[in-house]
Amino acid sequence: MIELVVTGLAGVVFGLALAAPPGPMNAIIAEESVVRGWPAGFRAGLGAMLADAVFFGLTLAGFVAVIDRVSIVRPALYLAGGVLMLYFAVGAIRDARTASSFTDADRGVSRGFHKTFVLSLTNPYQIGFWLTVGVGLLEPGTLDVLAYVPAVGELLEGALVVRTGSPALLLGFFGGIGCWIVGYPAALVGAGRRVDTFAPLVAAGSAVVLAGFGLAFLGLGTVQFV
Repeated sequence: MIELVVTGLAGVVFGLALAAPPGPMNAIIAEESVVRGWPAGFRAGLGAMLADAVFFGLTLAGFVAVIDRVSIVRPALYLAGGVLMLYFAVGAIRDARTASSFTDADRGVSRGFHKTFVLSLTNPYQIGFWLTVGVGLLEPGTLDVLAYVPAVGELLEGALVVRTGSPALLLGFFGGIGCWIVGYPAALVGAGRRVDTFAPLVAAGSAVVLAGFGLAFLGLGTVQFV
């Protein structure tokens, strides 16, 4: 029972580790949250989470590995993702210009779900995650987490053993992502209501992040095609 709980909690940590780092998905979630409110931010998070569920199914079926072996797919994904990010960056700039404050900005049609879902499906880094860490999560076995800690790994060996391929690990993993897409928009909305100028600032920041990643993806795709 203890091992089951530990495995589930480890899954939550893995899920948070995937969802929390700054990037284009969290930029869109942030923009949707402060410009259109928590429901819009949550729906944007659901789009990214649904894409992970799709990759989970494809990894389970072995299809993701097949995609990665086709050489043209990865650069094509970089180019497609780059174009989409630049397109969404233009929308974020528009939101930054029209959202004069948080309190009068939570109007308009939210397309955050579609944005994050499509971007996630064209994100080579996300595919790379499921080809490496994702496969490790699915394969039955054990993972001695603390044994890999530099310098003290030998001392901590056996202290935290996680059972991979376990339903508890996978439920915890998606539970961790769920915690993030609920809590992150809520924190942003809370901050936005206290600071009236927060909405346009976050929308502008989202535009910068999306444009930066978009240009980087276009560069990587072009280099790999050449």
